[in-house]
Amino acid sequence: MMASRTVQHNWNLDLCTYFLNSSLQLLWTHREDFQRIPELAINPLGDRIINAFFSEGEDQVNFRGFMRTLAHFRPIEDNEKSKDQNGPEPLNSRSNKLHFAFRLYDLDKDDKISRDELLQVLRMMVGVNISDEQLGSIADRTIQEADQDGDCAISFAEFVKVLEKVDVEQKMSIRFLH
Repeated sequence: MMASRTVQHNWNLDLCTYFLNSSLQLLWTHREDFQRIPELAINPLGDRIINAFFSEGEDQVNFRGFMRTLAHFRPIEDNEKSKDQNGPEPLNSRSNKLHFAFRLYDLDKDDKISRDELLQVLRMMVGVNISDEQLGSIADRTIQEADQDGDCAISFAEFVKVLEKVDVEQKMSIRFLH
């Protein structure tokens, strides 16, 4: 009798999990929904952050895609730092957070941050508060300091090196339900 209840319970759990997963796949949100969030509307990188949720040419994202992107911002708990090294790397790992941040700057998706891309992002961040000449100087100095292979751009490896002492795990974290 006990085995029958366990089988029944497992079957019910599997059915609920299937139903929940199927139902969540039907939930979609649109780009305009993100644009109505006040914190994103006033964030200078709001458009870049919003774009991270959507595949190229898409204007809607399902629940699974939304949660997958949002997972990059989940704080890393102490007990997660010693997880199984053979398993897949969590989306909120330092490496994945750095990849996410790098993609915000790599506008043309060529795996390098060029001077022009850096200038575009800097303009987004500071608006008209700094002259083009000053922004150019900041971009040039940043590339000069980060560029180790002399190609006048910042690769992902160079990006990681520049941020090695920055607490990315905390700076790219949003505490949910606290």
